Amino acid sequence: MKGMIGQKLGMTQIFDEEGRAIPVTVILAEPNRVVRKRTLERHGYEAVQLGVGFIRPHKVKRPQLKEFEKLGMEPVRWLREFRLPGAADLKEGDVIRVEDAFQPGDWVDVTGTSRGKGFAGPIKRWGFHRGPMSHGSKYHRGPGSLNARMSGGGGRVFKGRKMAGHLGHERVTVLKLRVERVDPGRNLLLVRGAVPGPRHGLVLIRESVKRPRAGAAEGRRP
Repeated sequence: MKGMIGQKLGMTQIFDEEGRAIPVTVILAEPNRVVRKRTLERHGYEAVQLGVGFIRPHKVKRPQLKEFEKLGMEPVRWLREFRLPGAADLKEGDVIRVEDAFQPGDWVDVTGTSRGKGFAGPIKRWGFHRGPMSHGSKYHRGPGSLNARMSGGGGRVFKGRKMAGHLGHERVTVLKLRVERVDPGRNLLLVRGAVPGPRHGLVLIRESVKRPRAGAAEGRRP
């Protein structure tokens, strides 16, 4: 199964055989353990729940701790579910390592939580144009008119109006990133391009749902 839980460590660059610099994101993909299985007969779909990360037992809630004791496993810090081909072949307690899941040249989708930027105005959040910056206008970075005419059912702010608000801290998926290198000794996965989230943020790596076009296998961006 081509799916794992990892941690984003940061970005760097490597060089290919022709000396070209390739920007890559370094992901720490420690061995993932299969904690639970979802079957078609019992749950209505097939999936596996993977766990990774060390956590002290006294920090785990008692019902969850009892579940780990029934399974005969040590508690893990993160649990995530994957619906991917090959999930039905795995068993509870199996370990997935980075060299088993991915190889250089594979194409993956990476999901993470984007950086939170706090409260932002409409210009930064939605790319609105600003007003005149002369002193006479007195309206520079405002959102503009918010409602329609009073006649014809207006006089209110319609749903979906782009306004100021919380920016960032959203679930973001970057599609079709190429795996450049796999380091089994240090459990590292190097993927070309940027990955959402801050350093040490949790990311989910899955087999890409898109197929690369011809010529992408040589390292060119599709």
